[in-house]
Amino acid sequence: MPLKAAYAPEAGAWDIPGWTLVLGGLFIAAWSTYGFETAVCYTAEFRNPAKDTFRAIFYSGLLCLLLYSLVPFTFQGVLGLEGMLAAPIVDGSGVAEAMARMVGGGAFVTNLLVMMMILALMLSIMTAMAGSSRTLYQASVDGWLPRYLSHTNEHGAPTRAMWTDLCVNLGILAIACADATSFFFILAVSNVGYIIFNFLNLNAGWIHRIDNAHIHRPWRAPTVLLALGTILAFVNAVFMGAGAKVWNPNALWAGLFTASLILPVFWFRHYIQDRGKFPDHMYEDLNLTPGQMAVRKAGVAPYLVLLAGLATVLIANWIFKMPS
Repeated sequence: MPLKAAYAPEAGAWDIPGWTLVLGGLFIAAWSTYGFETAVCYTAEFRNPAKDTFRAIFYSGLLCLLLYSLVPFTFQGVLGLEGMLAAPIVDGSGVAEAMARMVGGGAFVTNLLVMMMILALMLSIMTAMAGSSRTLYQASVDGWLPRYLSHTNEHGAPTRAMWTDLCVNLGILAIACADATSFFFILAVSNVGYIIFNFLNLNAGWIHRIDNAHIHRPWRAPTVLLALGTILAFVNAVFMGAGAKVWNPNALWAGLFTASLILPVFWFRHYIQDRGKFPDHMYEDLNLTPGQMAVRKAGVAPYLVLLAGLATVLIANWIFKMPS
């Protein structure tokens, strides 16, 4: 049964408010679980991209599925509903102590687990920054973001993108550390952007398949997988429209506004820095001569999907309501 209200250890019902809380949980779970797609950020560095790309994403997904099944069942089985909703567990400060009790450890085990969690947090930050800075770098190389992000050092590391990533995240963390409410608000806002990215990414697969079926891929996804990804893109849109409000009433609208800030950034790069033209290598990747436009075989279908995605978010936000 879903909860009757957020953070209240009382069973609710499978009604609209109950489903809203469930979708709110799935919304945040998407932020933390889908991150294993970072594995494909390093396709160009794999020894054999044709085989290793599939292995990287498949086994990362299996590991993620295992941990995200094992951990919540273990915690709820030991702590129970009231223990899971206790303040030290919700804000994270008592997780290490709870884990130590699970394995029958004392103060030494608790301190050891605290150190392991700190190291795990640092590793996750490094992994996230490595993946996101490469995304910033590649978007700059491809003509989407400002040129200064295209710089790499003598080792091929996108240093300017990494510094930009670090400075932006430090500013956000300075706000988030105020209290748990600020943290969850920023987390929800950032996840709105991530779900939008996820929606566009999943639909880009079938658009690229239609428009550029002749282009060689390191690994070619089965058509049924592309179709399933398109369906799940709309499932994620429901998570966003219905679930963001669980963490803050204004999270969805703040997230949509934040995501829209990319439009002037792209306008500056494409129309001011590049005079309305994409870099030559963008055309070469599609077997086109520089300046030549590809035939858009997908027609109006991508625009209809965008409208359908926006409608899905707004309808889900209208239907699902928080418990009163």
